[in-house]
Amino acid sequence: MNPRQNELLELVRQRGFVSVDELASHFGVTMQTIRRDVAQLDEEKLVQRYHGGVGLPSSVQNIAYPQRQVLNIDAKRRIAELVARELPDGKSLFINLGTTTEEVAKALQHHRDLHVVTNNLNVAMTLTANPDCEVIVAGGVVRPRDRGVVGEATIDFIRQFRVDIGIIGISSIEPDGSLRDFDYKEVKVAQTIIEQSRQVWLVADQTKFNREAMVRLGHLSQVHCLFTDATPPEHLAAALREAGTKVFVADEETAA
Repeated sequence: MNPRQNELLELVRQRGFVSVDELASHFGVTMQTIRRDVAQLDEEKLVQRYHGGVGLPSSVQNIAYPQRQVLNIDAKRRIAELVARELPDGKSLFINLGTTTEEVAKALQHHRDLHVVTNNLNVAMTLTANPDCEVIVAGGVVRPRDRGVVGEATIDFIRQFRVDIGIIGISSIEPDGSLRDFDYKEVKVAQTIIEQSRQVWLVADQTKFNREAMVRLGHLSQVHCLFTDATPPEHLAAALREAGTKVFVADEETAA
């Protein structure tokens, strides 16, 4: 995406719906140019076109995995580097599904004496390159679209472990602190990871603030640390303070 499209996407996320007229005026371009931008973002399922304007995408269907892999990738890498800095050697971990958690796995390449249980085959393949990391892969049904492992067998497997830190991703953090995602099976696995972790570290870039998703996963009160790339807006900051969640913000220099 070009800078205008990135800013357009952020405006839609902030307001929920913006008219084509407003966008053309805001950017000082023609309505035809805005319609082309919107058409591209709609094709990538980042927004949804409506008559006369553009709004947020469906709350029941996530963005396709290939698009999520590159969306806000710099922010995800900065978040991952910050997690790696805060994570000591010699820890046991859960790492669940998500493109941000996959970046965390890449950032842990030089950690020593890690023991990682994961239902994400991409995470497993990444961490096997670290000879000082033991990787345990959960059993279950493999989803071809993202190599995630889900299902009742996965939940039963994870319940055998009690780890130091569960590192989880999320699709949505609502203003009241509710955590939401799109896939019910994936949510059930993440809930089990939370239950079996002594600490829960949530990794989420700022696009997850106030996003809509259908399935409730949990609440910020279950999260010990949030790693993100921007200071949360005040209404969400209030929910974080009430929950007692510690916030780590990755700045532009984190991944340098």
